[in-house]
Amino acid sequence: MVDSEPLWLESETEITSTYGYAWTHEDQVACLGGPLTRVGEYMHGKCALAESPEFFTQTLIDIQCAKMRQAIQLMPGAIELVTSLQAHGVITALVSASPRIIVDAVLENLGTNLFPFSISSDDVVNTKPHPDAYLLAATRSGVRIEQSLIFEDSLTGVRAAKASGAWLIAVPHLVSVEESARVRSIRSLEQMSYAKLELLYKDFTISI
Repeated sequence: MVDSEPLWLESETEITSTYGYAWTHEDQVACLGGPLTRVGEYMHGKCALAESPEFFTQTLIDIQCAKMRQAIQLMPGAIELVTSLQAHGVITALVSASPRIIVDAVLENLGTNLFPFSISSDDVVNTKPHPDAYLLAATRSGVRIEQSLIFEDSLTGVRAAKASGAWLIAVPHLVSVEESARVRSIRSLEQMSYAKLELLYKDFTISI
C-alpha cells in the first residue's frame, strides 16, 4: 500500500550513522520486509555491538513511526485497486510484519476506514516469513486461505504468502520473484483491476 522503503532507508541510515556505520544498499536489501527484530539484530552487528539488538529495534520503531505519521507515499494504483475490490464485495485486510504502532501510523494517513481490519506483528506469535498473520487474516475474514489472494513486495512477505497456501501477486521492490502455478509477478499495482483479476484467476485455475 505504501512506498515506505525510502523512509526505512532514512531511519536506518540515521541510526547507524550515530555509531559510525554507513548504511548501504546491500544492508537495505538484506533487511527488506523485516521482521524488525531481525533488523535490530542486524544493526547491532553492523554497529560493533554498541547497543543491544532490542535497543536498535525500538529506536527504529520510534523514528520510523514518527516519519510515517508525518507523510507517506502511496504505491501507484494501490488505493484504486483496494476500493475497486471492495466495491465488488471482495473482503480486504492490511497485513504487515511491522508492530501495531507503525501500522496504525500508516492507517492514520491512509484513512482508518479503508480496511475492515488490519494485522500487525503484535497480533501473532510468529510474524513473516511465517504464514501466521495471513492465516489469521483469512480466519477473521471467514474465508479459506486457499481462496485468498495476497499482494507482497518483499521476499520475506513472499515466503509467508507461499507458506500460507494463498494465491500470490508479487510487486517486487529491490528483489525479483519467480513465478509459479499460484504466483504471478508484476511491475505495478496499476496493472491490476477487479476485471483483470477475474481474468487472471480463470487463467490460474485453467493452467493448474
